[in-house]
Amino acid sequence: MKRTELKSLLDEAYDRHARPDFTADDPIQIPRAFTERADAEVIGFLTATIAWGQRRTIIANAWKLVQLMDEAPHDFVMHASPAELRRVEGFVHRTFNSIDLKHFVKGLRHVYTTYGGLEDAFLDEGHPGPMDQAIHRFKQRFFEPRHQARTEKHVADPLKGSNAKRLNMFLRWMVRPNDRGVDLGFWTRITPADLMVPLDVHTGRVGRELGLLKRTQDDWKAVEELTAALRQFDPLDPVKYDIALFGMGVGGR
Repeated sequence: MKRTELKSLLDEAYDRHARPDFTADDPIQIPRAFTERADAEVIGFLTATIAWGQRRTIIANAWKLVQLMDEAPHDFVMHASPAELRRVEGFVHRTFNSIDLKHFVKGLRHVYTTYGGLEDAFLDEGHPGPMDQAIHRFKQRFFEPRHQARTEKHVADPLKGSNAKRLNMFLRWMVRPNDRGVDLGFWTRITPADLMVPLDVHTGRVGRELGLLKRTQDDWKAVEELTAALRQFDPLDPVKYDIALFGMGVGGR
């Protein structure tokens, strides 16, 4: 397929799938339910963290998190007392349990009080730099408070080869503009051009079928290869095509 034809295919798929009804079956509906940036980014980060498995279960458990946090995620993170934190006991999503959730609350509180916020924790002197470095930086800062080692597996590190799918998805939610009723556009110091594709089974399969991705492993090198290919079609916002590839993979073309 010629490059111009491929761009037309991707643009058409983006236009078809990047619409408000995309959120009906997608975990992004949870952060989109909040108008305050701090609430949206806290619950968005937690939702992205548990975003593996069946989407229906992910969404149900993310709404359960909203209820456990009194429908005020940022306030709960910043002010929950030890007694209030105990209310999350019993929460579980696959291997992410209430022990991990308590550490995540403490980690979030730490990045707000120490670094000024979630977006800030990815930055070095106000800039993200290469996204693998930015995610690694965030993970180091997030886990500065005392925690159990088991919890670290729930935050990916691209410098160890992980494709960091859930963190890249969270970053897409926060950074891409809220112009199509899908992403949120709350963050401005990380730009759409900085983003990397959230590589999952659907985007990877369609990317390979279209010749955009040749690497067979779904690791960080594959993320770099697919994102570089998509930058040829839109260097300022390559990850908009994540919605196109995902939609083509789940719903057919």
